[in-house]
Amino acid sequence: MVSYKDLGLVNTKEIFKKAINGGYAIPAYNFNNMEQMQAIIAACVETKSPVILQVSKGARDYANINILRNMARGAVEYAKELGYAIPIVLHLDHGDSFETCKDCIDNGFSSVMIDGSSLPYEKNIEVTRKVVEYAHKFDVTVEGELGVLAGVEDEVSSEKSHYTKPEEVVDFVSKTGVDSLAISIGTSHGANKFTPEQCTRDKDGRLVPPPLRFDILKEIEKQLPSFPIVLHGSSSVPQEYVDIINKYGGKLKDSIGIPEEQLREAAKSAVCKINIDSDGRLAMTAMVRKVLAEHPEVFDPRKYLSPAREELKNMYARKNREVLGSADKA
Repeated sequence: MVSYKDLGLVNTKEIFKKAINGGYAIPAYNFNNMEQMQAIIAACVETKSPVILQVSKGARDYANINILRNMARGAVEYAKELGYAIPIVLHLDHGDSFETCKDCIDNGFSSVMIDGSSLPYEKNIEVTRKVVEYAHKFDVTVEGELGVLAGVEDEVSSEKSHYTKPEEVVDFVSKTGVDSLAISIGTSHGANKFTPEQCTRDKDGRLVPPPLRFDILKEIEKQLPSFPIVLHGSSSVPQEYVDIINKYGGKLKDSIGIPEEQLREAAKSAVCKINIDSDGRLAMTAMVRKVLAEHPEVFDPRKYLSPAREELKNMYARKNREVLGSADKA
């Protein structure tokens, strides 16, 4: 058993409370390798932002849970070395079972998500409560989910979304004891969040996705005053990265994300955690493709991963300042 406290990590209780009171959201950035972790920490130290380092099931399979845990330990020391000891959470994203969540808790994670949203309602309550009961023994915080997001990201996929039902949230939270709740109000996983048929066009001919259901969010806030709410699938899918990828041999079609102004509005509410994964993948892939296309003689991974890491850092720093509002809140 490895305690997250021995790694220098924190859970989400205090940072969520401050975020709700302060009208901002904590960035939850997914990472799979060293360069992503370095970019996330450098961006959050530069902007003095708390951060949630997220690990998906796919990342666990790719990088190994022990390596990821020690990378999080290294992230804590790296932040200090950069000059500011920001609060860092190590979080399991979309845990698919009690066993997966338990394994992460036993291996130093300070927060876990149990995603029972695809299960029947009572079964979701049952598995979520079981995770909560175990996690709280070790002061680990738990995120549950009601509603289903469409899209594909890692091993999480659904063809159709199902909005969260506000009338269920009080019952779910009271019966499970979760510390935060992921809801579905129109965000979606992956870079291909919407089809062109679902969108309208602005005066410049650009596709505009359907707006988030802030009416559902407001009703949930009425039912659960000041309770931590989470938005998954919140990448904005910057068109400049899509264009670079396609320019240098990529084939990304219908890549449409969540408008950043809507995410900024959500961050002013009880939404205190916003998950961003695809944007990081796009930024890194765009720079790697660009460097290799413009310098075909390059074969040293450092030559193309360094620009990718720098671009990722700059993107995350901007999001902290302009979208999530988490800058200077560490």
